Amino acid sequence: SMPSEMLIKIFSYLDAVSLLCVGCVNKHFYHLANDNGIWLKIYSSRFQPKRAIWKMKSEQTETVSLDCAALHDRKPGYWKKEYIFKQIAAVKSRVMRLVKAVDPYTGLPCKNKEAMKASGLSWIIVLQDKNGKEHVMEKANLSFKDTSVTILWYSTNWPCLDILLTLKLFGVMPLLPDQSRDPSKNGPRRRSLIAEYHLANLTESSVAVGADKLVQLFSLNPGLLVGLWKEKNEIAFVMVSLHYHQLLERSTLGSATVQYALPPNKPVLDDGDPEYGLHDYSLHLDMHGGSCTYLCGTFKSLFCRKGDIANGYLRLTVVSLKDNTKHLPLIGTLGLSWETDVFKGNVKDCYVMDVTLLDETGKPFWCFSAPVYMELSSKVSSLYDYMGHIYTTDYADSEGKVCVELVWLEETEEYFIVNLVLYVSTRKVNNWYGTNY
Repeated sequence: SMPSEMLIKIFSYLDAVSLLCVGCVNKHFYHLANDNGIWLKIYSSRFQPKRAIWKMKSEQTETVSLDCAALHDRKPGYWKKEYIFKQIAAVKSRVMRLVKAVDPYTGLPCKNKEAMKASGLSWIIVLQDKNGKEHVMEKANLSFKDTSVTILWYSTNWPCLDILLTLKLFGVMPLLPDQSRDPSKNGPRRRSLIAEYHLANLTESSVAVGADKLVQLFSLNPGLLVGLWKEKNEIAFVMVSLHYHQLLERSTLGSATVQYALPPNKPVLDDGDPEYGLHDYSLHLDMHGGSCTYLCGTFKSLFCRKGDIANGYLRLTVVSLKDNTKHLPLIGTLGLSWETDVFKGNVKDCYVMDVTLLDETGKPFWCFSAPVYMELSSKVSSLYDYMGHIYTTDYADSEGKVCVELVWLEETEEYFIVNLVLYVSTRKVNNWYGTNY
């Protein structure tokens, strides 16, 4: 029953974030909170206008009157939209400045972490049950590596696994980032859908990657790991590994319902020749298990000849059994660390693999971050230098495969990578270069 003029006067004392929030109360508040007079004042205090829109008294800095044309010739909400668009553009400009510098080893921006902080970017998961109810999990622990970020959610209030249908992963950004304070989860934000996973019959439809005394791990592509309590078969935690390549785009440019579609590569003339295969490729490989890094290395001058093309794949040999000078030791015993409010543990023989494959121009060609596991092979090492059990790790997606062979040395208690091969899909290569392998 309060007069609209009085409400507008009250609203004029609010900042932009509070004004957007109060506009969500009801339709009446929404229309009043769109008032051009309020938003023009907010816009003017934040951005220097191209033309003078106020008159100043001598020796005073307060606004005394606003240009009538700037108010009455505009539709309601015009200055609100202008302010929001200008704020988003300012944030994008800050982020773009940070991601310009590129690491020569990874081919990725050097300041990914700083860019994400500048944008106010965070991630949430939304669980939907059979009744259509959504359960939003906000709080997460972040672990940054050279080429990826690992996000861990844990809670004491997970919904029952039996009633869950889907899990959606979103990038979340404040609509109006404030560099002076952390973004509030109650403030206006926008979501960008990164991936959607189906949780119905999780234990049957996903890959079991390992277990310890308390939890069992199940993996879903791309990069999702669900930890279930062994005794109760309920969710203990959810872990996601996201590669930095195009992470900002996927986390910010999609909508709440549609994932961001990556633009196609524009091939350089004659940069792919089916007769000679691929050449001068580089690989940056990270193997880690949460807080521990087991391997971080860069491999240059990788190539593939015509004879290395078979069964729809091009083979890039990184480490060969025959060349023991390139065999690599791993630091520590492989395992994936996890934690909850009460418990923590380490699942042996599991880890996160980050692959960054660069083409001959140094452009990221195939990138992923995913949880993987080791399996004991039935064969025994025949290499003179390595007498021990052989383990294998295999990863595959629509763009290619990675095959790793490791030997465990009992004497020194360490793993050695003795074979590492990448298989890149010919379809991926043809789409990249516009050729026909």
